[in-house]
Amino acid sequence: MIAFPERLIIFARYPEIGKVKTRLIPDLSAEAATVIYQELAEFTLKQARSLRLIRNIAIEVWFTGGTEDQMKAWLGDDLDYQIQVGETLGDRLIYALQSTIQRGSKSILIIGTDCPELDAQILNQGFSQLQNHDLVLGAATDGGYYLIGLQKFIPELFMHIPWSTSEVLAKTLNIAQALGMSQFILPTLTDVDTAQDLEVWEKAKAQILVSNQKISIIIPTLNEAVNIERSLASIAKAETNATNIEVIVVDGGSADRTVAIAKSMGAKVISGTLGKANQMNLGASLATGEILVFLHADTVLPTGFEQAIRKILINPKTIAGAFKLKIDGSGWGLRLVEWGVNRRSQIFQMPYGDQAIFIKFPIFQSLGGFAQLPIMEDFDLILRLKKIGQIAIAPLSVTTSDRRWQKLGIFRTTLINQVTIIGYFFGIKPIKLASWYHHRKK
Repeated sequence: MIAFPERLIIFARYPEIGKVKTRLIPDLSAEAATVIYQELAEFTLKQARSLRLIRNIAIEVWFTGGTEDQMKAWLGDDLDYQIQVGETLGDRLIYALQSTIQRGSKSILIIGTDCPELDAQILNQGFSQLQNHDLVLGAATDGGYYLIGLQKFIPELFMHIPWSTSEVLAKTLNIAQALGMSQFILPTLTDVDTAQDLEVWEKAKAQILVSNQKISIIIPTLNEAVNIERSLASIAKAETNATNIEVIVVDGGSADRTVAIAKSMGAKVISGTLGKANQMNLGASLATGEILVFLHADTVLPTGFEQAIRKILINPKTIAGAFKLKIDGSGWGLRLVEWGVNRRSQIFQMPYGDQAIFIKFPIFQSLGGFAQLPIMEDFDLILRLKKIGQIAIAPLSVTTSDRRWQKLGIFRTTLINQVTIIGYFFGIKPIKLASWYHHRKK
């Protein structure tokens, strides 16, 4: 067996009806309690496997009930399986810890399968803190702990502990202090043990649903060879599995290398009638994601954009959002523009298209997509969205090109934009606004 310096041990039980989550059975049936246990365990293993993508760790499942073949059929055969040994939980922890250290592991985290708030990020933090502390504990709201991390075999930590009581964490910390051990406490989380805890699991399941949703990024283009590569490269950095993100470039008749570059970088490229509203609606009609992102070709998405989008759209009241704006250029004038844009977005929930608007697909469909306007199609969409739900602004910033401000100057560009908005509110026909807007930009 390969000796991994870091090892994650997961204590689990084979899901036999009536033998798991028994504290839920007075409120739920034994079958329902078993289903919840299975879901929690599978969620825990998903987080463990996510951690394995960023840390060189081994994952061991120490189990009771069932056989190794049954455990593999349930949780997968890419894990190491060991049978729990001992009468009490303390005995079983001691045996697992001693056995693992004897096999050459230097850093060990032990967890159960009851904590839906425990994710790969917290597990990663646990291993990192174990490099500088003798003991790492994850405090549970019921007075126990959901995680313990050690680098040495210290059986005293598991002796004379009143397991399944609210004194477990305090007793463990007292023993560690008496032994002179340095300690680090991870965020306090909730184990799902009783019916009152089920709300935590329901919330976690809602997050899982959103985190699995596919994102379709739609980019309208016309002669964007200079910018499109940077924009697409920012998408390629996404941590999400590639099958959960698709990129659709809708080209309006480019005469440069825009199409060739987009295809070479894996984007799906389609041809459409020129006009952003037409192009974005066409892209949306071909999208297969539950979340749509409308991205300008000269705009770069921030690292972690997909996580930020999904986190925001977990809230059922939030139907759409956008990012803060950063302009790729120097000078106090551009910084002032950024400040004004971000203040407007936060206070009035009024982001514009260059901030990468994202929206739940069913909402976009219900609104009929972008209105067929020659200008301000993004502004019109945001106004309609505000009438039916919340629009959130992500804490991350997209970076957009400064080419508009370079061409006309900061003052003139801002003035033209504001006059166009005022004209829209005064009922001037969009076709006249578009004619005036494009004439002034020349």
